[in-house]
Amino acid sequence: MSSSQMLSHQPQFSLIPYRACYAQSVSQIFHDAIRYIDDDVYSIEQKQAWSPKPRSTYHWNKRLTRSKAWLVVDEAKIEGGHPKCCGFINVETHFNNRGYIDSLYVHPAYQHCGVGHKLYEAMEEWALEQEYPNLTVDASLLSKWLFLSHGFKVQHKSYQEKLGQIFMGFLMSKTLKLTTVPG
Repeated sequence: MSSSQMLSHQPQFSLIPYRACYAQSVSQIFHDAIRYIDDDVYSIEQKQAWSPKPRSTYHWNKRLTRSKAWLVVDEAKIEGGHPKCCGFINVETHFNNRGYIDSLYVHPAYQHCGVGHKLYEAMEEWALEQEYPNLTVDASLLSKWLFLSHGFKVQHKSYQEKLGQIFMGFLMSKTLKLTTVPG
């Protein structure tokens, strides 16, 4: 089923900073996005290990408030008194991990609608303003293509283990072009 068949309305996307009231939505998006992956890409067992159930709102709120995070919301669809969260991204800001993209997930109904690109572009613009020299990510088999389209290069394959399942991904990086103002 394509994303346009899943949406029953015309979305009106807005980019907002992460807020705690969206922790439950973020948790569900993470879980649903993983479960929606085709079984030919990651097996049922791998997806079960990656996200056996949605994580707590405490987990996601703590994770996203310890980094810089953004959401794309659909202003045309209200859930729980707020515009519906369609996807999220966060980047580490601590010295040793500064510029590491920790998460980028899009709700299955909003995939292939530009949400991932919108999230990435906002994050990169912010990283440039902060004068981060580069960005890195451990991209999944699916997200690899989004990052390649934004100029990332594959450094090497990477492997992670979760609950006895091995996941292949790609360590990727991008050097940011910092603009200097003539003085």
